[in-house]
Parts: sequence; C-alpha cells; structure tokens
Amino acid sequence: MIALLQRVSEASVRVGGEIVGEIGPGLVALWAVETGDTEKEARRLVERTLGYRVFNDGEGRMNLALKDTGGGLLMVPQFTLAADTRKGMRPSFTPAASPADGERLFAFALAEARQQHGSVASGRFGADMQVGLINDGPVTFWLSVPPANARPD
Repeated sequence: MIALLQRVSEASVRVGGEIVGEIGPGLVALWAVETGDTEKEARRLVERTLGYRVFNDGEGRMNLALKDTGGGLLMVPQFTLAADTRKGMRPSFTPAASPADGERLFAFALAEARQQHGSVASGRFGADMQVGLINDGPVTFWLSVPPANARPD
C-alpha cells in the first residue's frame, strides 16, 4: 500500500464541479492499494500517515506529526501510484489491486483514519477528481507498506 503525503496550507477535491472534501493546514495523502494488500497494511499505513513527523516544531525542525498538530487529512484514492513504470513508455497497472479490493481497502483505511483523527476528508473512489492544493514547503514524502507476500520472511 502506498501513500504520497504532501504537507499543505489548504486542499480540496472536486467531482463534477462540487467540492467533496476540503481541509485547511494539514496533509493530502494520495492513496494506492496494491495486489496482496490487506487490512493489516491499511492499518499500518494509516498509523504511519498520522504519525509521520513532517511539521515544524518551535525550532523549525520537522518533529511534529499530524496527530500532534491536529491538522486536516485529505485522503484521495489514486491507483496510478501503484503503476509499474520500469519499462517502455506506458505504465502497467498490474501491481494495483482490483477496483473492488482497492475500494474496500480505501474505505477501510478512511474509516480507520476517521476513528483515530478528528479532521479527515476524502476524495471519491473511482471518480474523475480535480485536486487543488497549496503544498507547504514544498514537503512531499512517499510512504509504502508492502503486502505481506512481498516481504522476505
């Protein structure tokens, strides 16, 4: 499972011209589910997303996490993050989970995030979304929790 985190001053997601999710200062997490991912990987990636220290403390060091700042989290499903781009000029999406598994595990991760954090908004799975954001820094991090079957024993 993959999350691309972007520290933002503000962000929103529109579907058909309507805002379906928006936050003020916080994180945008573009979220991809890969083949073999389970609830275990989703829980771990939510934990990492909420706990990853990307916000400045009083001394200007990245020592604070979203759970420390109380900022917003905007989770956006984006299966293209799971693309295999190693060969050719066209991405392969074979590493991505099926749409049914992706939707189920994104919904699970979203529910977990909402249970653990006060301010969580989201995009809409399978929709044509327009994401607007002001990246603060810019600060962007790629987090990954590989499926259990992809990890060495």
